[in-house]
Amino acid sequence: MKKTFITFLTVIAFLFTAHSAHSEVIKSPVAFHFTTVGDCRGEPSLAGATEQDLLWLQNTRVLARMIREMQIEKPQALFYNGDMIYGYSSKKETMDRYYAYWRGMMACLMESGTYVVPIPGNHEVQIKIKSAEGKEKKTAVVENENIWRTNMGDLIFNPDRWKSITHKEATAWNVENRPKIGTDGITTDQKQLSYSFDVGKSHFSMINTDPVGFDSSAPVKWLEADFKTAKKRGAKKFFIFGHKMAFTYVPEKQKADKQNKEGGFDARPEIRDAFWNLVEAYQALYFTGHEHTYHAEQPRKNQGGKAWQVIVGGGGSPFSIPKEFMEKEGERMYAWADVLIYENGKVSIRIVGFDEDFGPTRVIEEWDIAA
Repeated sequence: MKKTFITFLTVIAFLFTAHSAHSEVIKSPVAFHFTTVGDCRGEPSLAGATEQDLLWLQNTRVLARMIREMQIEKPQALFYNGDMIYGYSSKKETMDRYYAYWRGMMACLMESGTYVVPIPGNHEVQIKIKSAEGKEKKTAVVENENIWRTNMGDLIFNPDRWKSITHKEATAWNVENRPKIGTDGITTDQKQLSYSFDVGKSHFSMINTDPVGFDSSAPVKWLEADFKTAKKRGAKKFFIFGHKMAFTYVPEKQKADKQNKEGGFDARPEIRDAFWNLVEAYQALYFTGHEHTYHAEQPRKNQGGKAWQVIVGGGGSPFSIPKEFMEKEGERMYAWADVLIYENGKVSIRIVGFDEDFGPTRVIEEWDIAA
């Protein structure tokens, strides 16, 4: 599982050849090809925003370029890890407008052979409220969960449309397979917020990391049952997609400056640890966003752990890491993960992106995970 950092790659032509080169080395057909990224929502406080920018609150320039370049690569699916809209509102007309813009941007991907799989983020399900002390707090509300279903329900999930777009069967889809009220801190219906399905011998689980009343968490008990059942069906590879990370990434320079805070499941250490125990047990890959950066790590490598957390929150939202704290160029790049699952069980991951000056698209980092 050696990782190779590629400092300078020039032309987009490399993007056409990198995966074929991997295929020659691995000598196995590709079973499934997907991309994943999160966080393209705009920021109303940024200077220079036009009236239209404030209406849609979307980083259109970044998102349009990513979509165009994904169309070149032709992934069968794009798993979008939340914060696709600015949200933070329970006004249906406002939220519908945000969702409509994002879906309009994504429509060309759906029409050109990539099924878009949405995962909720905090901007979709939360609102901002003031505490009794006057402090601002972000909390998930049931109204926003309902608005999510209204706008995303047809994508979650349509097996016939999936097959027509990806040319693969999606099996084991069941809208009733979701975290239940009374477990995992769940207090509201999680229909189409957390869900799963199989593609061949790969199992894909999407999780809502901000359920009402239990923000910054993972439905560990549901995932455990979901994985166990999938394994009995013959699943060999397990992939999880969620908005918030299990482990917040903070560069060493930023730690020294003490300008860091826990933003993921580490706000609930018992949930983080139980979640990662499960990830390690199944050697799952966890793809996440929330931090507007790229960072891949094996959080328990020092204890012999092999499972990966891959933060790909560079979809266009303002970068999380200030320039003065940046340690690797990829931390301030608009980047996404391009993933190949091979028939022999190996997985190849490439992180592809471009810098904030919109320079050439290149491979930032790539590695293989053995069967």
